[in-house]
Amino acid sequence: VQPPEKPLQAEEWNKLREDFQSPEIFEEVMLNSMIRCNSPIDVAKSLLTHLAKRDGDIAYNVLVKYLTLCVQQGQVAEIRDVYDIMKGRFKVLESGAYKLLIRGLSNSDQWRMALTLLEEVKKMMIPSRTCYESCIKAAGRHQEMKLAFELYDEMLAKDVVPTLDVLQSFFDFSRGMKDAELQKELFGILLYLRENQIYPHKTFMRSIKLWFESIPGGNWRGHLTNIKDSGQCPVCNHQLEDSNLTEEEYSNLSERIIRDVIHGTDTFRKTSPQEFEAFQTFVENRLPFDIVIDGLNVSHIKSRRMQCENLFDAVNCLAKENTRLLVLGRKHMLMNSSNWKREIMKEMQNKADFFFAENISEDDAFLLYATLRSGKHCKFVTRDFLRDHKACLPNSLTRHLFRKWQRGHQIAFSPSAEGRSINFSSVFSQQPAFRYDCVVQTTGDTWHIPYKDVFEEKYSYQVPRKWLCIQQK
Repeated sequence: VQPPEKPLQAEEWNKLREDFQSPEIFEEVMLNSMIRCNSPIDVAKSLLTHLAKRDGDIAYNVLVKYLTLCVQQGQVAEIRDVYDIMKGRFKVLESGAYKLLIRGLSNSDQWRMALTLLEEVKKMMIPSRTCYESCIKAAGRHQEMKLAFELYDEMLAKDVVPTLDVLQSFFDFSRGMKDAELQKELFGILLYLRENQIYPHKTFMRSIKLWFESIPGGNWRGHLTNIKDSGQCPVCNHQLEDSNLTEEEYSNLSERIIRDVIHGTDTFRKTSPQEFEAFQTFVENRLPFDIVIDGLNVSHIKSRRMQCENLFDAVNCLAKENTRLLVLGRKHMLMNSSNWKREIMKEMQNKADFFFAENISEDDAFLLYATLRSGKHCKFVTRDFLRDHKACLPNSLTRHLFRKWQRGHQIAFSPSAEGRSINFSSVFSQQPAFRYDCVVQTTGDTWHIPYKDVFEEKYSYQVPRKWLCIQQK
């Protein structure tokens, strides 16, 4: 349906409706089309006036579509009118309408009303990320940073994950302000990036740099650089944090993971306790291993080849100089089949220990257990990220240690360019594991922030090679 270019009279609307093949959905289709074409508001309004006269009222979903057009065009007076109509007629609005109202009002001089609506939403449900972020940006634009941070803290407390966009806006809106409390809050955002192993993209990194340099009397200077393999920053000569855990950190972490993740509730959903006990006995009798391999995961690396050949390549590649390997397999690998040839399996079992789990077992727990029990030197091979287990860890320090251990111990693999062999590398970089830890870090008078050239929504294997070094002169 092509929307009219100017407001129509009742009979003209009726005529269009009659000519439409499904008259009962005419109004909705017409409004969708107006939203797509960004039609003038008075055209849409003439349709609503016609409806109100014809039916005596306007349906909820039609009002929401009209509201969408108003928000799209920043028609504040109209947004308020629609809200008054909706509140008068419907006891409760659903989340979509609230999201629109909050977005529309937060971009206007009536932004405080968006905060009132946010309070209304909270009585019914946890507000969405969009609702929170619209209000945070509105507060930031009006230099009410304390309010913006209150909303941000509340959002994190409710496990609503902020976008990089809103995190960047804090640095943009705070530029040039001299306020010790505010500075502490912004440092908090940098520590949030550290804890969650988030790498800002280039524009976000620039906002951080400009904010530091704009602090009155702060004397901060930022430089873009690449860190040497030794972990030394060429700009300030500072040595970055070591990627290895101390003995104490390692034993705390392994105790925690074995207690909370492996013996916690999540492991046995797909694994019987008997099977896991059998696995523990198997591992304890053969410790320590140097590398633990997720066999099924590795076997899928090249789709055109037999799975057992892929695994065979990996075992051959890693079984050098008496390296002790443990491969976590599945019982179906022992059935002679097109993907699993008995003679190849036999040959592999001469080079590595194999544990064959039930075909439905969840092997992350097996992988973590065998690697952690083998000691600090042991690495593990999988393309999985083990994200679920991070969530079971009780506090941010343990989660940080888990990620740091993972960065240093997980080995990823990819087919080589020619496709004949497999490349193994530290999972978070294309090099063997770094000696320094690739996360945001500070000494108080320096900050080192790894960043990416482009924005990435997805979690990525690749660790950035580029850094922002900020020091206080």
